[in-house]
Amino acid sequence: MKKESLFFIAVALIVGVLIGILVSKGSKSPGPAQSTTSSAPAVNLQQDIALMEKLVANDPGNRGAWVQLGHAYFDTSQPIKAIEAYNKALEINPDDPDLLTDQGVMFRRLGWFDRAEENFIKANELNPAHHQSLFNLGVVYRYDLQDVNRAREVWTRYLQINPSGPGSDNIRRELDALDGASTLAPAK
Repeated sequence: MKKESLFFIAVALIVGVLIGILVSKGSKSPGPAQSTTSSAPAVNLQQDIALMEKLVANDPGNRGAWVQLGHAYFDTSQPIKAIEAYNKALEINPDDPDLLTDQGVMFRRLGWFDRAEENFIKANELNPAHHQSLFNLGVVYRYDLQDVNRAREVWTRYLQINPSGPGSDNIRRELDALDGASTLAPAK
């Protein structure tokens, strides 16, 4: 009789655990599941950062590792560290418009608008079809330096290069807003 009781208890426990698992999987609310999954990329980025830091410490000439480290710092909102990592990569190869643009975004985030402007201009000089540098340069002119004429000029070039690509509709709206604002401005 004791063996039968132990058997039923074991079966009841197993069935209870299985039901608990099935119920918990079926009734998960999006809130907690999202917060759990959203922290996973942050953990992965921290692991990536640790790995890349070790890699560049052992091989400071590894441009790819510096780039990846810079991107990981970028993605974790560590602009100073991102700028430093991008600097190391740019010392190895200074002619990378994408990297100059990413570094420029970090300069802008810190409020270093002149440095951001320099990076975006250099990126576009290296590759005149580099629309992302023009997009960001226009943002700096429009929102940070309050130079609507230069923003208009840069964003017009952006649309010549990228008339229907990602971001072009946003730029058209920005230009329309600039044109609307200039018609509302009082004449001097």
